[in-house]
Amino acid sequence: MDINKLKILFDEKQIQSRIKEIADELNKFYGREEVIAICVLKGAVMFTVDLVKHLNMPLKMEFIRLSSYNGGTSTSGKVNAVNIDLPDINGKNVLIIEDIVDTGLTAKFLLDFISCNFHTKSTKFCSLLDKKATRLTEVDPDYYGFEVDDKFLIGYGLDYDGLYRNLKYIGYMDKSDLE
Repeated sequence: MDINKLKILFDEKQIQSRIKEIADELNKFYGREEVIAICVLKGAVMFTVDLVKHLNMPLKMEFIRLSSYNGGTSTSGKVNAVNIDLPDINGKNVLIIEDIVDTGLTAKFLLDFISCNFHTKSTKFCSLLDKKATRLTEVDPDYYGFEVDDKFLIGYGLDYDGLYRNLKYIGYMDKSDLE
């Protein structure tokens, strides 16, 4: 893959500005109530870190690892719970933080897991990116940063074969440029 062919979709300033707007919405919704923020690794770590810096309520962070990609450019269609150990979140406000909702399979898996195993006070889903064009389920994030078309996205947590998560922006490549 030639990284020089990456086209910028959202630059660092756009991303940070939108994150601040989402944080303002969350601060208004939760007020001073305690929140358990669950970061879905690995992709959401950049977004999570930047988002929680702007949250004003008492907050605990948890990390889980799910996967539906196996190193390729499209989902495998199966969610793999690599590590989904959570503390007792019964009666708590839970905020799930994800990098992207595309097919919705990972989001549905996680929301079903939480609803079947816990009785939370509230469960909200927040994603930096919402790719409605590829949705296979009826799951939509409660909060999201940007709606995106069906492009292969790289950067700011999103990877290509484990690489480029560290980019400060989100770019895309034509699938022909990935080979």
